[in-house]
Amino acid sequence: MDTTHSPRFAIAAALLLAVAGAIAAPKATLRVEDAWSRATPPVAPVAGGFLTVVNAGDKPDVLLGAESDLSQRVELHEMRMDGGMMRMRELTDGLPVPARGKVVLAPGGYHLMFIKPKRALVEGERFTATLRFRDAGKVTTTFTVRGMGAGAH
Repeated sequence: MDTTHSPRFAIAAALLLAVAGAIAAPKATLRVEDAWSRATPPVAPVAGGFLTVVNAGDKPDVLLGAESDLSQRVELHEMRMDGGMMRMRELTDGLPVPARGKVVLAPGGYHLMFIKPKRALVEGERFTATLRFRDAGKVTTTFTVRGMGAGAH
């Protein structure tokens, strides 16, 4: 009996392919939008990174940090008012991204800090960074460099 043409064999093969496809290509639930940075002078010790993380999934995640060839290291920071003074601190435990929600990294709030950039950032250019999430893993995104005085759109 030729099993390659049997209906059972065809159904089993189709099911195996469907399961393998689901395992190999999970549906991405996180996306990064509008990643940007400001232009910097040649000797700037830091550069800021701003973006929006959208979580379309049913489970929360956590942005743990980032890395980029642009700088020696990248830190995740928060700026907030404390007793009438603006304070900045590193978020060593990460930044929660709620299920079916988003987190905005913008000037004056949460942001990435590119420590010791290897070069000046020039308006109009692009660079990449890889964000690390607790559950989603690594997500590489491209940042667009805006003018020195740029704010969020």
